Amino acid sequence: MSLSFQTNITSVEAQQNLQVNTYSLDNAIQQLTSGYRINKSGDDAAGLAVANGLRSNVTELQQGVRNANDGSAILQTIDGGLNNISNILDQLEQLATQSASGTFSGNRATLDQEFQTLLGEINRQAGNIGLASGGGTTTASQYNNNLSVYIGGGSNQTNSEVTISLSGSANTVDSLGLGISTDKVDTIAHAQAAITDIKNAVQSLGLVQGAVGDGENDLTYAIGLANSQITNESAAESNIRDANVAQEAAALTQGQVLQQSSVAALAQANAEPEALLKLFA
Repeated sequence: MSLSFQTNITSVEAQQNLQVNTYSLDNAIQQLTSGYRINKSGDDAAGLAVANGLRSNVTELQQGVRNANDGSAILQTIDGGLNNISNILDQLEQLATQSASGTFSGNRATLDQEFQTLLGEINRQAGNIGLASGGGTTTASQYNNNLSVYIGGGSNQTNSEVTISLSGSANTVDSLGLGISTDKVDTIAHAQAAITDIKNAVQSLGLVQGAVGDGENDLTYAIGLANSQITNESAAESNIRDANVAQEAAALTQGQVLQQSSVAALAQANAEPEALLKLFA
């Protein structure tokens, strides 16, 4: 290579290497300070697309877990109401059994008055939890339908939802739905008939409690699966997006050394034209 005042090839090459080394150093610093291996599309376009998809899935599943917890809270509220109705049925059976006995010497009209009051309380509680005939009397009446909880993580809508069936007359737990709305205990015959109806009502209520319990279990299992998916997909995203700190720390040290050596070499290359002046001495 000939020496020239016009073009310092050695300096140009040194500048080019300094530029490359500075870029590598800057990239290492960016990854270490951000914590991410991918900070812009140019770092890894394909990897960024995959990582964004995984992050979107995780966001969906995290909201799905909150949805499932909300659904569990709703079912627990309904379950509490059903337990109360079950306790009231026990009291109704006690009153009916008392009135059905020929040994009862009290006032059956008084027993019947208490019996009717308890039937009214069943209707009130069934309305509050939205499982009364014709719907509830409060905002809880929205639950007198299929309770669909979107959780996500599935390949389609069906696989992404948990549906608990609370609709239909079979799931109404007021006195009408349980078949005890016309029962009385004002006579021995009426009381004996009421006992039979109450026993059937207990069985009907048990079916509804079973459906609610199954729904609670389904949501618990769904939450467990969603949390597992969140963990695995977060780990997969981390492998793609996050920086390898140990690797980038080594790259930082290497970049610093190369940058310093490039600056020193550039200074030496820039000094070469001065040496040509000695030829004129």
